[in-house]
Amino acid sequence: MIDVDHGAPARKLKLYQILYVQVLFAIVVGMLLGYFKPDLGEAMKPLGDGFIKLVKMIIAPVIFLTVSTGIAAMSDLKKVGRVAGKAMLYFLVFSTLALVVGMVVSHIVQPGAGMHIDPNTLDQKAVAGYVSKAHDSTVTGFLLNVIPSTIFSPFVSGDILQVLFVAVLFGIALAMVGERAKPVLDFLTALAQPVFKLVAILMKAAPIGAFGAMAFTIGKYGIKSVINLAMLVGTFYATSVLFVVVVLGMVARYNGFSILKLVRYIREELLLVLGTSSSEAALPTLMQKMERAGCSKSVVGLVVPTGYSFNLDGTNIYMTMAALFIAQACDIPLTLGDQILLLLVAMLSSKGAAGVTGAGFITLAATLSVVPSVPVAGMALILGVDRFMSECRALTNLVGNATASIVVARWEGELDRDQLNAALNDGAAAHPAPEAPQPGLPAEPRRA
Repeated sequence: MIDVDHGAPARKLKLYQILYVQVLFAIVVGMLLGYFKPDLGEAMKPLGDGFIKLVKMIIAPVIFLTVSTGIAAMSDLKKVGRVAGKAMLYFLVFSTLALVVGMVVSHIVQPGAGMHIDPNTLDQKAVAGYVSKAHDSTVTGFLLNVIPSTIFSPFVSGDILQVLFVAVLFGIALAMVGERAKPVLDFLTALAQPVFKLVAILMKAAPIGAFGAMAFTIGKYGIKSVINLAMLVGTFYATSVLFVVVVLGMVARYNGFSILKLVRYIREELLLVLGTSSSEAALPTLMQKMERAGCSKSVVGLVVPTGYSFNLDGTNIYMTMAALFIAQACDIPLTLGDQILLLLVAMLSSKGAAGVTGAGFITLAATLSVVPSVPVAGMALILGVDRFMSECRALTNLVGNATASIVVARWEGELDRDQLNAALNDGAAAHPAPEAPQPGLPAEPRRA
């Protein structure tokens, strides 16, 4: 559960004491406030921003402790490269599939058809800022940015991939030093206890953050902006659900678990993402939950943080769907070559702008800047509803990364089947976790 601190089974908690119920209630209240009192709702923005900053504050130490101690406990360092390679293969296949799904659905539904928009009448200034950021976000720049300026700078900037880079190298160094590194490993293991206790404390503020973020979203952008482009928003949400249930559902079934049970298992994280529109808000607790579901610490530590930059199923569906929507709205026919180019550029740009605030919209700008057939100015058509679609992007990305953790753990023989079945069938509440994981302890052998 998000609330890792309570030791009693969830059935003993009253309904209003369960965190996901509190978050859901906060979301509803925030929507009502934003709708009926938009000015007051917009003023609630600091509550959401404050909570996200609290969570981001703890992400770097959580990733570093989990990854470095997990790798240090490995006896076979070749396994680190093997796990990373398998994770990247998974990310590449399903990111590409998500792009194709978004494109196919856009062709079938035609959400932008009949709008007959003249691109010359669109306000290019509205999207100029996103285009400028997109030009700054190149694949080469992204790869170089993974290497931090100093070993300590990632903990200041909070860059997930930089923290992961340092953690992997430090974990490998600890493993290579061997017995002499045991005092350092013991210290990091002990340090994990108060860090994960701090996560539990911060998560108690989740309802406040969800309330503030939702009140601001509805108050500033209003429900009417969604209604105006309801076809696009509805198609995107339906496609994302279809991708999770059908595509990820088949993957889950093949690997011996139910995608619907997994969604239920991570419902607290999903509601947190829905309320805050930030998938990072759920990163620390998602890592804990995947460990409790039977995935080894080393696999979770490598797959989940990396997936936050490379396994963006929801973002990829959005990019091809939004690009085709703009083309349809502006009556621009796309040849097969144009669409193949769109797919290839989207695959690269989705990695180049990873980790940037508003990454979904920025990656779309980066893609359209390279594909001349679709006008970048057309992004002004969807600017008003992008905030509402960003929530669905984040939710889909979260489910995709949870699925990836289980699949890669199974491929590696690092999945405890009994623990997975217990977690998904009975829920996290029926199997409360200890106050903090023990990342430094060698994991027992797991069988797929």
